Amino acid sequence: MALQETRGDVRDLGLAQDGVNRIQWAEREMGVLRIIRERFAREKPLDGLRLAACLHVTTETANLAITLKEGGADLALCASNPLSTQDEVAAALVSHYGIPTFSIKGENNDTYYSHLSAVLDHKPQYTMDDGADLVSMLHKERSELLAEVAGGTEETTTGVVRLNAMAADNALKYPIIAVNEAETKHFFDNRYGTGQSTLDGITRATNILWAGRRVVVGGYGWCGRGVASRARGLGAHVIVTEVNAVRALEAVMDGFTVMTGTEAAKVGEVFVTVTGGRHTISGEHMALMPDGAIIANSGHFNVEIDIPALEAMSVSHREVRPYVEEYTTTDGRRLYLLGEGRLINLAAAEGHPSAVMDMSFANQALSVEYLVNNNKEMKPGVYVVPSETDQEVGRLKLESMGIKIDRLTAEQQRYQESWEEGT
Repeated sequence: MALQETRGDVRDLGLAQDGVNRIQWAEREMGVLRIIRERFAREKPLDGLRLAACLHVTTETANLAITLKEGGADLALCASNPLSTQDEVAAALVSHYGIPTFSIKGENNDTYYSHLSAVLDHKPQYTMDDGADLVSMLHKERSELLAEVAGGTEETTTGVVRLNAMAADNALKYPIIAVNEAETKHFFDNRYGTGQSTLDGITRATNILWAGRRVVVGGYGWCGRGVASRARGLGAHVIVTEVNAVRALEAVMDGFTVMTGTEAAKVGEVFVTVTGGRHTISGEHMALMPDGAIIANSGHFNVEIDIPALEAMSVSHREVRPYVEEYTTTDGRRLYLLGEGRLINLAAAEGHPSAVMDMSFANQALSVEYLVNNNKEMKPGVYVVPSETDQEVGRLKLESMGIKIDRLTAEQQRYQESWEEGT
């Protein structure tokens, strides 16, 4: 495809060819999305539909955007986090693939929200969000556009929490499918993707040795399970903190040490938050941490670490490596905050591996198609991904990997559906 300029706001269009190369590299690992793209190109199920997407602008997201465009969507894209953009990918989407993209790595808050507003200027009929910032702006500041919006999707745990709160307040004005709740999303993306990419980001930022390190994981949801498992796999001694008794018990049964945040703060060397909540690491915790403690977040927003409290207890602060800020406290300890407290796997690394995002973004594409076909019967609210979509994504993933599985025989199927047979 010849290079062509289209509207958007990116760092440098001269980076586009590097972006194309990286997008094509990621595509090799995204067999499910490739199968869906080929069908979308033939059938055009999204023909002419205006779609506003707020996602991490990475090579994997680019492949989703290209798939949606092949399906006929008129798409505008912005970043869902100021530090997660891959600038060469954003440039390629604008100049090579003709997809308006508003995304610059390191953009300040004003630019971030102006980019959200720019994609809403597209007057979307459907939204695709990661963290619910786009949906929130649409409802609070651009409500005049809501009449045309027929549906949306949400990618992440944090966004689903926000949307459920909106629905509980009767504030949500259209149906949104919680892609995060699909089994082929949270079982794999949240666990294997977050687990690997979080450790990758921390390693790239710090070059620490994990073996023998005391690592505290805040939260034992699917993301926390992944981080804890991968840290243990590299030889770390893992401590888990939790507020949910059942998850804490599961962590114990999985072989991890479980403590309160206060207890863990005294002995941890690396702290990683993955809760989606506010101040998982508080000022009280940081006051107890040993000299040299490393603090990172892999939850969606940078509120999981109480950064203002860290600043208040410090007498100086400097950047010692890219994405590593050293805070010297009033009692002489040095604490190291990574990636400004934002998603370290995207701030300092490349996010989840393409093979995992393949399933998450396949769910995104198929969920939009489902909304197009069914939104008239759906009231405003948060919906789970249809089970048949989940199963289809799993089937296609196995097919793309060359793996076959058994099917129930007719006799087995009858037994499953019967209540009459017993001992």
